[in-house]
Amino acid sequence: MSEILERAINQLKDDLVQMWTLVIGQMEKSRIAILESNHAMAKEVRLNEKRVDAFELKIDMDSENILMLKNPLAIDMRFVISVLKINYNLERIGDYANTIAKIAEKNTEPLSEEVLSTTHLAEMYFLVQSMLQDALSAFENEDKRLVMNLFELDKKLDKFNSSSGEAIAGLITRNNDKVMDHLDTFTVIRKLERAGDHVLNIGEELIFLFEAIVIKHNKLNKHK
Repeated sequence: MSEILERAINQLKDDLVQMWTLVIGQMEKSRIAILESNHAMAKEVRLNEKRVDAFELKIDMDSENILMLKNPLAIDMRFVISVLKINYNLERIGDYANTIAKIAEKNTEPLSEEVLSTTHLAEMYFLVQSMLQDALSAFENEDKRLVMNLFELDKKLDKFNSSSGEAIAGLITRNNDKVMDHLDTFTVIRKLERAGDHVLNIGEELIFLFEAIVIKHNKLNKHK
C-alpha cells in the first residue's frame, strides 16, 4: 500500500468511528428526550443531525475518491466498500434518532410507568445501544465474536417489537384520552426495531470485511 493510500484509508476509518460515536450519542440523547420529556436533549439531537449528514457526505466522497483515484488493492477496496455501506446504515439510524427527538419535542411530560412497563421501551433502547456499541467495538478490534452477538440481541429486540401492537392497543383502550401519545410511542418502537435491522446490516458488512464472505443477517447464526 502506498503512503498516500494508507493515509487516506486511516483517515476514512477515523471519520467512520467519529460518525459511529456521534450516532451512538444521538440515540442516547433521543432516549433521554423521549423517556424523560427532555426538550433540551431533543433539541440537541435535532441540531446534531446536520453533523451526521455532513459526516455521511464526507465519508461517501472520500470513499469514492479512494476507489476512483488511488488504485486500491482488493483488500483495501473491500474495506472502502464496507465503509460505504456501514456509513449508509449509520445515517439511517441517525435519522431514526432525529425522528424520535421530534416526537419528544411534542411531549409535555415523561412517559408513565404504565407505558414503560407495558412497551418495554427502555429495554429496547438498551438493546439498540448495546448492538451499536458492540458493532463499533467489532469494527475497531476485528472481533467476529461481537458480530455474532448482534444476532442474539436482535432476537430480543424483535420479541419486544412483536408484542408492541397489542401493548399499544391496550394502552389506548385504558387511556383513550391519550390516543395520539400512544401512537407516537408505537412509532418510536418501530424506529428502534428498524435501527436494530440496520445494525444487523452493519454486521453483514463486518463479516464481508473480515472474511470476504457475503451473507444475509438472517444467516449470521449459521456463520459461527
